[in-house]
Amino acid sequence: MSDDMRVEVGCYGSTFGAKTPNIDALANSGVRFDRNYCQFPLCNPSRASLLTGRKPAKTGVLGNRTDFRVAHPDWTTLPQLLKDNGYITVRAGKIFHGGIDDAKSWGEVSDRGGPTDDGSGAAAGKTLVVPRAQIPTPQGALPPLPADTSRAAYSDRIVVLEGNGEAHGDYLTAQRTIANLHKFKDQPFFIACGFVKPHSPTTAPQKFFDLYDADKIQLTPDFAAWPTVPPGFPPAAIRKRNADLFIGRGASQAEAKQVIRAYLASISWVDWNIGRVIGELTQLGLRDNTIIVFLADHGYQLGEKGKWSKAGSLFEMGTRVPLIISAPGAKGNGQSCTRIVESLDLYPTLVELLGQSPQKDVEGVSLAPLLNDPSSPWDRPGYSVWSEDGKTFHGVAVRTEKWRYAEFGQNGVNGAMLFDPHADPLEMKNLANDPQYRSVVAELSILTRKYAAELA
Repeated sequence: MSDDMRVEVGCYGSTFGAKTPNIDALANSGVRFDRNYCQFPLCNPSRASLLTGRKPAKTGVLGNRTDFRVAHPDWTTLPQLLKDNGYITVRAGKIFHGGIDDAKSWGEVSDRGGPTDDGSGAAAGKTLVVPRAQIPTPQGALPPLPADTSRAAYSDRIVVLEGNGEAHGDYLTAQRTIANLHKFKDQPFFIACGFVKPHSPTTAPQKFFDLYDADKIQLTPDFAAWPTVPPGFPPAAIRKRNADLFIGRGASQAEAKQVIRAYLASISWVDWNIGRVIGELTQLGLRDNTIIVFLADHGYQLGEKGKWSKAGSLFEMGTRVPLIISAPGAKGNGQSCTRIVESLDLYPTLVELLGQSPQKDVEGVSLAPLLNDPSSPWDRPGYSVWSEDGKTFHGVAVRTEKWRYAEFGQNGVNGAMLFDPHADPLEMKNLANDPQYRSVVAELSILTRKYAAELA
């Protein structure tokens, strides 16, 4: 798993030209799901959902501080199910949310508690702070720069690691995973490897920065210096303050390009570490009888509409995430699948592939039919939700083969968005208020409101 990695991957047609040869090679050996959606654009709710196979409305996890076990002590997670059925289950790095690990899921843990969100650990390297420019707000005001002691002042810092990053948590996560492969190679295993990058601060060794030229990065047409609600969009669609990068200040184009370059370098470094792990799996002769899954917890926005985070994003880039499943013998290996799927589908998929039986109320569906025929008939939408208060849904989005639709507030009282992703992939024009699409809005509104009602 990777943290905060949107579909900025070579084999997905990276917007900014990310170089990810190892993930690309994995996709060539398995099925790449081009339209996979997380259930919540935030770490803990997303991870709790995919590891339990339940929607956020069922888990009750709508923020980063809620442990699903408190309300659901009897639930059986995916790794726990396998542990109970004779598998070695072991984790290195961030699989459940940092600080909220699940002891029942693991037979062994390679590191205590896992790395923190920023993954800094004992990282040795130099910290670069992007030169701060005072960018006027859309109202023309010139706000003061954040104080040096505030988190906002360092939200968009860049960390350049020494060597190959040997002192950083992500390098050590790969090392521990390799050790786990050696230790458990002769037993049935579920080995989880969780990288924290490209989560801020963007971090990588220098050679991965050298893969990219900031001056050649082309910002998207909807780039904005500050979080900006475009004309015709509901105000609730864009949070007024960024949560991860450029917190409390605007981003100049030059600054934006430097931070995007660092984000890309972080992704390429994660890819390099993934290559180390898969390479060792191959060397041990385990590749032909091991299912390999790669996915991220949620998407991310890199300045589109002025947003530099995932929190609150019900746009395509905030909720669409990579998912690659390489299952030995699957007839669809080497192909891509454009059907709409959800991250919580991973639980029932692996359970079916391994011949196990999940708990009765697992809500995802097995993707096994798509692994054998990626173009199989499939008519299931993907849902993503957001909560501002950790108790209620602020917004619900639904993605179908044809449309992306989102409603904000109870029964859409705070507005709606409708996009045609094929004609408008950057989501520049909101069609929700166009009379021409009234019937489409009515149909999709029923879906979002039914989904939202499950939380009540």
